[in-house]
Formats: sequence, structure tokens, C-alpha cells
Amino acid sequence: MQSQQTAASLQAFIEQLPKAELHVHLEGTLEPELSFALAARNGVALGHDTPEALIAAYNFHDLPSFLTIYYKAMEVLLTEQDFFDMTWAYLSKTRSQNVLYCEMFFDPQAHTSRGVAFDTVIQGIHRAQVQAASELGVESQLVMCFLRELPAESAMQTLLALLPYKDWIVGVGLDSDEKNNPPIKFAEVFARARAEGYRLTMHCDVNQQNTLVHIRQCLDDIVVDRIDHGVNSLEDPEICAEIARRGIGLTVCPVSNRFVVQNLTGDEIRRMLALGMKATINSDDPAYFRGYMNENLIALHEDAGFEADEITRLVRNSFEVAWLSEARRSHYLGLLDQSLAANI
Repeated sequence: MQSQQTAASLQAFIEQLPKAELHVHLEGTLEPELSFALAARNGVALGHDTPEALIAAYNFHDLPSFLTIYYKAMEVLLTEQDFFDMTWAYLSKTRSQNVLYCEMFFDPQAHTSRGVAFDTVIQGIHRAQVQAASELGVESQLVMCFLRELPAESAMQTLLALLPYKDWIVGVGLDSDEKNNPPIKFAEVFARARAEGYRLTMHCDVNQQNTLVHIRQCLDDIVVDRIDHGVNSLEDPEICAEIARRGIGLTVCPVSNRFVVQNLTGDEIRRMLALGMKATINSDDPAYFRGYMNENLIALHEDAGFEADEITRLVRNSFEVAWLSEARRSHYLGLLDQSLAANI
């Protein structure tokens, strides 16, 4: 009974904490029920009769098998209203979990390659962001990702398409299939993005081919501000020391790790904290991995024994490495401190 009370108490503690999320793919928040609604609206066949049947088809065990399902599901996104509805649904859900600030990835090449205009994608997303800030009190910024299996020329074209909306984007990233697609392939694109004033991040997913080479390229050649996932950095003490020295954030996604590499990576996250690395917790693709921010933090407690002090450190890290002005960072850290003081 004591352990159950402790778990319930820790869950309540997590739920009331003000939080930030720095690694979530908007297309990965497309819940099955919304997919069916958009499919009906747009006359798109999903190949399944019910949302439950669609969930049952989420049969993935590694990054490539996940991506196959992920890109197929995006075919329901066709209009500006579709992108608004997807973004609004995520921001509403995450606000219900007391996430006050989000940095959201989106993949325009996955849509422009299907004939959906870049303007359609970004205008729908941005309209939802503005409305959510006003009506829900959740602040968000966009990070535009390039698909690494596509040519660097396509990434550069996408970056140039973004420039008319420059103020709507805080940074650029790199995601999707890492095999034979190292960061250095996009060095020129990211140099241009840096010159335009964007912050830089790149995925270095868990247990991918040549992952340490990719992490080193992120640090030395691209000079990123953050690394997404980055768990394999622990295999190289020099890389760990460099990440800690620079204060580079690592956006770790425990529940998605459990699906893709069959491991919550709780021990690894704890080691990162012990080494002074700025690990943060995020949901990645919550509609597919069935877990938003609170579920990820609760899983760390239930499955890896994380207690309130470790949870607090992870949440604080998110605000500390977020791409915020110092005034906004101080505001959110103040809210966190107030929440902690009220629950002593």
C-alpha cells in the first residue's frame, strides 16, 4: 500500500509541475480519431475501419519500420484547416498536462512532396499557435526539420521557402532515416540557417549506424545548439564532457525509446544527469507511442525509479535549454519554483 501511495503522490507531483516540451513532431501527434475525421473530410482511404484497428496496425520495432507507418498516415493532411486542427489538438492536449511552453517540429518536405503547398502547412500551424497562446495560455515556437534521406538541395530549397515566414520559426532541425545520411551532408544548409539567425538541432537517434560519428559531426562541423535523443553520447567520455561543457541540451524521449529500441533508457538518463549533461524529457510522437509528457515522466518513476528531485531536474533542464529570451526563461523558472514551494 505504501508503494502505491508513493506512486500516486509522485504522479500528482508530476501532473501539477509547469513543464516545457522541446522534442515533439507535430505530425506525430495525429491521433487516430483525428486521422479518421480528416480522412472523411478529404476523401482519403485509411485502409482500416476504426481508430482501434489503426492503432493495432502500429507494428514497428525500429526507426525504419516506424517511419513507413508515420509517412503513410500523413496523407490525410491536405488543407490549411487540417494543419490547424492537428496543431490545435496537440496544444490543447499538452496544455491539459500543464505544459506551458513547446518547441514543435514539423516536416514540410513530407507534405510538399505530396503536392501540398508550403504556405498551406505553415499558415495552418501558425494560426493554431496564435489561437492557443490567446485562448489556452500555452506558448509555442516552431522548429522546421529537413528529411535527411532527401538531397541537401531539397533541404536548401525548403529553407529558402521558409524565409518569407522567418519570424514564425525559431530553429531548424534534421530528422528521419539516419542510415547513410550523416549531418555533414547538410553542412551548407545549416550554415545558411545559422546565418539567417536560426537555432540548430539535429536528431542522433538511439543505436543508429555510425551514431558517434554523427554526434561528433553535430558538435564539431555543424556546431549545433541542441541534440535530439543523443543517448549514445554516453559511449564516449570525451563527447559527454564536451556536451556538458557547452551546456548543450539533449532531448531524450523515454517512451518512444521503449518502442523503438525496447528500452526506456532510464539508466542512461540518470547517467547523463550525473555527468552534468542537460537531459530533458519529451514525447517525440505521442499519438504513436501512446504517451505525452506526463506519461513519459510517470514511466520514468514507475519503470526506472526516478523520484521527485530527478524529475524536477529534468523539468528545470527543459526551461534552461529552451530557445527563449532570458525574460521568458526567468518567467517559467519562477513558475516552476512557485509550484515546488507550494508542494514542499
